[in-house]
Amino acid sequence: MQAAWPAGWTLYDNFTMFAEKVNKLSAGRLKIETLPAGAIVPPFELLDAVHKKVLDGAHSWAAYWVGKNKTAVLFTGGPGGTHGMDFIDAMGWMYEGGGLQLYNEFYRDVLKVNVIAIPILPAGPQAFGWFKRPIKNLADFKGMKCRQTGMAAEVFTAMGMRTVNMPGGEILPAAERGVIDCAEWVGGVEDLRAGFHNIWKYHYTPGMHENVTIGELIINGDVWKKLPPDLQEIIHTAATETFFRWWMRWQRQHADALKELQEKHKVNILKTPDDILIEFLKTWDKIAAQEAAKNPFFKKVWESQKQYASFVVPTKRFMFPPYEFAADHYWPRKK
Repeated sequence: MQAAWPAGWTLYDNFTMFAEKVNKLSAGRLKIETLPAGAIVPPFELLDAVHKKVLDGAHSWAAYWVGKNKTAVLFTGGPGGTHGMDFIDAMGWMYEGGGLQLYNEFYRDVLKVNVIAIPILPAGPQAFGWFKRPIKNLADFKGMKCRQTGMAAEVFTAMGMRTVNMPGGEILPAAERGVIDCAEWVGGVEDLRAGFHNIWKYHYTPGMHENVTIGELIINGDVWKKLPPDLQEIIHTAATETFFRWWMRWQRQHADALKELQEKHKVNILKTPDDILIEFLKTWDKIAAQEAAKNPFFKKVWESQKQYASFVVPTKRFMFPPYEFAADHYWPRKK
């Protein structure tokens, strides 16, 4: 199996953690060889490679396939949540709201690819991005040439940004050559490992483009069918455990990384202006509505998510205390 990310990045750690867990749970009956981005095919060709059995499987992100059908972005969680959902809500929709069935129906019946998909990677909430100069409002980033990808790039383009699509491993070389003025990747520890602080010193967070973003494990359908039921269940179980176990580690890594970025590398860690976040959600809602009007399967998934969110999001908002309520009590914000 091949990943969409280079070895040494935390996203790749998720991949190797999964492979190790499968090996342990299966008592060595199933071993997964993990390969980094580009080992066999470029990152944006992984879906086709798995379909054609060039690879048995891949560790990737569904929004890379929006060029085939924009519905793909919704299976990552989608911009804005979607419909205000957080990671737990989005996974709830996957497993309790019919999302996983729609996910595999999309690949099987819409894209006509012979793969099965399993959620595995909670790569967020993601930062707004890195910039060569400060941005104080929406007008400040208009005209800047920035690495974005998926449907988020379409939204940012509509907001006035000049967007460039490229895999994560190509961001730093492009920045070093001055091809781009800014970039979105992940944030925190992932961006520290990538070395973006060596080029840019202004880092803004949070973002609404991938406040929820879920990576996928895709496996060739024929390979999957040849596995006995117990090994199929081990893969599902290992993917779910990896999702949460890796996420726990990642949160601590983020805290350490932000401290290092600020204190050692003198990066300005700044809050994204609210008007940018609000405008992003408004623009995304318009683009999503336009896509739903012409893409039946996008509409089907979009409405399924909306129906699920209509129950869980208002309930959680009522039952859960705001995170900042206790956080500000124990850890007052510095003024």
